[in-house]
Amino acid sequence: MGIIDEVRATAGPIVSLGGGFMLDGATTERGGAFGLDFGEYYALGRGGVLGDVDASVVADAFVVFAPEVVAMMWNAARLLREPDAAAQSYSQACQDWGRVHFAHAENLDEISSALGKIVNAAATTDAPLFSGWRTMPLPSDAPALVAQQLHVLRELRGGLHGVALKAAGLTPLEAVMVHSPAMAPMFGWADGDIATPATKAAHAKAEQITDELVAPAYEVLDEAERARLVVLLNDLVAATT
Repeated sequence: MGIIDEVRATAGPIVSLGGGFMLDGATTERGGAFGLDFGEYYALGRGGVLGDVDASVVADAFVVFAPEVVAMMWNAARLLREPDAAAQSYSQACQDWGRVHFAHAENLDEISSALGKIVNAAATTDAPLFSGWRTMPLPSDAPALVAQQLHVLRELRGGLHGVALKAAGLTPLEAVMVHSPAMAPMFGWADGDIATPATKAAHAKAEQITDELVAPAYEVLDEAERARLVVLLNDLVAATT
């Protein structure tokens, strides 16, 4: 298995586990206690690491969301809370999710060591959410730490995937209609064309480019460490409660 294969094999676990807390009921409850509804908390919590910026900056970073929907959520939330406070709260939601769902997982210290090396080795160009999340304080307990590291690496892949979509000639809406058409309304798109062979091929190309862009960060691990990480992350998916 080459490094591109290893990047691809870890992408699924990173995306699913790194974003697991976002749709969790406990996160929604935390957001409500923070004074924000689900969309507001998502926008200001996830995007708060970018600072007190214009909504257009956040929309660019969120990649597949309709810009006007991001603006609505961000601007409404920004009237109620500060971005940095929201990001801190959102990171705590991520950590608490890990404490619950990784409580009985094995090899968390080994996973954290490998993920931490990748996070530190990655370049930050074209992945602003990754850059911001990488600077957030880290917890000391392994379940929470692994959850946050997975989220940080999810933002790395997400940011670089935005670059890859442009390189492949796909619009955000076209990408959504290929990958997850049922979720188009959640991303703020009212309508979209059914995926075609051409857009499916372009999306496959974008995934390939994404893997290639992420791969340099994985070079900090040797071949055995990368192969081991593939196993560990897939085991973690299976063990997640």
